[in-house]
Amino acid sequence: MSESSSPARRPLSSPRAAALAGVLFAVLFTTSLALLRTALPETLTSDTQWLDAGSAARISIGLGLVPFAGIAFLWFMGVVRDRFKDSEDQLFSSVFIGSGLLFLAMVFVSAAIAGGIVASVPIVGDEQSQAEIMTFGRAVMLQVSNIYALRMAGVLLISLATMWLRTGVMPRWLAFVTYAVALVLLVVTTLSLWVTLIFPAWVLGVSVLILVQNYRRTAGAPA
Repeated sequence: MSESSSPARRPLSSPRAAALAGVLFAVLFTTSLALLRTALPETLTSDTQWLDAGSAARISIGLGLVPFAGIAFLWFMGVVRDRFKDSEDQLFSSVFIGSGLLFLAMVFVSAAIAGGIVASVPIVGDEQSQAEIMTFGRAVMLQVSNIYALRMAGVLLISLATMWLRTGVMPRWLAFVTYAVALVLLVVTTLSLWVTLIFPAWVLGVSVLILVQNYRRTAGAPA
């Protein structure tokens, strides 16, 4: 079949797809973190009474949302990268992809640890063993999610902001705001789960901006 007779392909609207995927990730990830945070105690403790039926249910629901948030985040990364087209910087793009995948992998590991706690504690009869499992598991979960995952998110933001400055794909003020958010994620040392909400809040802000830009571009196009 000749090229002239091949059916025309409809290009994907990357800005809109990126925005919708980003909004979906922000909503799912924030909901998951909120459910986990309300089910877990404020500080590390050896008390096992907090893991009741209600807390276990909230944790299970929150963990069930994590894979879907991860899928949305992967889509967000792909279509945001697609906006650079031929002007993409290979060095910073590699860092962007690598740090994004590491962030997502660590989020999945942290969620798996939380799920392991919920699944294993009820079948352990000894209260002392239950306390040790819960304390160790939650400590590892917080270290993975709030120390290592957030640092990778900061590296992702730095690489993306640098590419935005070099290519002009996004406003310069957004690049500088992204640098500021990245700095917070890199230097923060708290183990509070609420700190992780900084990243989905940034994704939501970028997604809304992309939606607004796409609407203005569509409205201003000649009929």
